[in-house]
Amino acid sequence: MGEVVTARRGGIAAGRESGVRVEPEPVVKDLREVDRGCLRTETLLVLALSLGASGVSALISFIGSLTKPGGLKDQAATLNGSYAPGRPWLDLAWQLFGIASALVPVLLVAHLLTREGVPGLRALGFDRTRPLFDLGRGVLVAAGIGSAGLAFYLAARATGFNLTVVPEALPDVWWKFPVLILSALQNSVVEEVIVLAYLLRRLDQLGWSPTASLLASSALRGSYHLYQGIGGFIGNMVMGVVFVLAYRRWGRVGPLVVAHALLDIVAFGGYALLAGRVDWLPTP
Repeated sequence: MGEVVTARRGGIAAGRESGVRVEPEPVVKDLREVDRGCLRTETLLVLALSLGASGVSALISFIGSLTKPGGLKDQAATLNGSYAPGRPWLDLAWQLFGIASALVPVLLVAHLLTREGVPGLRALGFDRTRPLFDLGRGVLVAAGIGSAGLAFYLAARATGFNLTVVPEALPDVWWKFPVLILSALQNSVVEEVIVLAYLLRRLDQLGWSPTASLLASSALRGSYHLYQGIGGFIGNMVMGVVFVLAYRRWGRVGPLVVAHALLDIVAFGGYALLAGRVDWLPTP
């Protein structure tokens, strides 16, 4: 058998003249540039499928509220409403579908992070390795933010900077409170995994400064709460700053997921139990 000669430097024309087979010169790019480009595109796509899209939706909703006759506090923003009034089983099916489909971007993030050699969301500190730490820190954060957040909301609404937030408007059926708890868990997992831990990790890898990352994560958190009004934007942005600092310190998103879940469970369940029964809680 004769030798197969491969020419790389003579060019295609030279190869044709000499009668040898020519392989094209490989195009080599800076690997760091390729990686950064992929990470940037990946991050934008994840946000476009989740909380980034929610931010745009909230902005459109806020513009609609601003341009509607009457003040913001005379309008309502419902967080958990019925999808099929008068049809409880169909409504339940829609509720569960909405909760499950909202978690898909989190599964996508877990899949993308496996490329870094860490299974699932362990790289973000969302696992079962430190349950007591996560629970204890989460309870403390929730206790600190909960009372301050409620006071800020009441003040913002009273001054006309916020809509009346209706945490739940579900029918009085057996699955009401289980669905509210599942909704709270879904909100906490999606927001803290994506807008906190995942986004900060990717921005760090893209070379952003800690201050710029903090502002980006906090502003995004505020943006998708803008449908509640200016108070909702500012209050959640401040909460975002606190959560970023806590995540940087602990290196785990688990405690912040716990804190967010507790805040939402108390808000949803508390409103269901107290709305119309106490004077200090605003209702539409």
